[in-house]
Amino acid sequence: MDYLLHIGVLICISGILALSLNLVVGETGLVSVAHAAFYGIGAYVSALLLTSAGVNFFLAALASMAFSGFAAFLIGAVLARFKGDFYMLVSLGFTVIVYSIMLNWQSLTNGPLGIAAIPRPVLFGFAFSTTASYFFLVLVALALTYGFCVFLTRSSFGRVLHGIREDEDATAIFGYRTTHYKVLIFVVSAMLAGLTGALFASYLTFIDPSSFVVPISIFILATVILGGLASHRGVILGAALLIALPEALRFVGFPSEIAAQMRQLVYGLILIVLMLYRPQGLLGKFKL
Repeated sequence: MDYLLHIGVLICISGILALSLNLVVGETGLVSVAHAAFYGIGAYVSALLLTSAGVNFFLAALASMAFSGFAAFLIGAVLARFKGDFYMLVSLGFTVIVYSIMLNWQSLTNGPLGIAAIPRPVLFGFAFSTTASYFFLVLVALALTYGFCVFLTRSSFGRVLHGIREDEDATAIFGYRTTHYKVLIFVVSAMLAGLTGALFASYLTFIDPSSFVVPISIFILATVILGGLASHRGVILGAALLIALPEALRFVGFPSEIAAQMRQLVYGLILIVLMLYRPQGLLGKFKL
């Protein structure tokens, strides 16, 4: 049972990340691979506050969101000047820079050794020390994030984001300052990623730079594309599929000497087939 709850926690964490990135990629049409950086910033800020300053987890999570949002504001002001492939490349460069800082600023981050003994959240004297209680916490966080994303995208602000996705120049002609909208949604998305980083760090009680590399950004992007661009339910479904499928393949009777390779092969083939027959994703509304 603990194993299934553990998978559930990972699905919820990936679901929040996917929802946050979907605000940028799915709703606004901007392909970013910077999410691992904001995820990592949130995790490290929370871990440092919890282990070094003894701050309550929920205050540390708010600080994680603030730091990630501030970093997104700085890089977003630069990214907003670009479109298409250039936007993606600049976001990629930012992720590499943040990873390098995590790896090399050893006096702060402890470098490749990471930060251990990160405490679990405590609320009104109740410690989320078991997998079941932590699953409940991240499930509530996922539900709140889902509700917020639905509210945001159905608002007038969300309609402007959709206009930017469909035709940014035409949206600008109607008087909307599209650069400001792009920066703001980038900041909101990064803050949600920072919250997820705090939840991830406290759940594992250990983090190191290898958890926040470029392939993690690509994995989150794949989750959004597979689940369905601009579909909140779709990206959660995509997160569940990409987390649960490799675990399910563990129980397929491959020969032990090639089991790991065969699981990766089958996993990749399933994703390719899905993209061939559902290029808009499982519940997607449009294609990139």
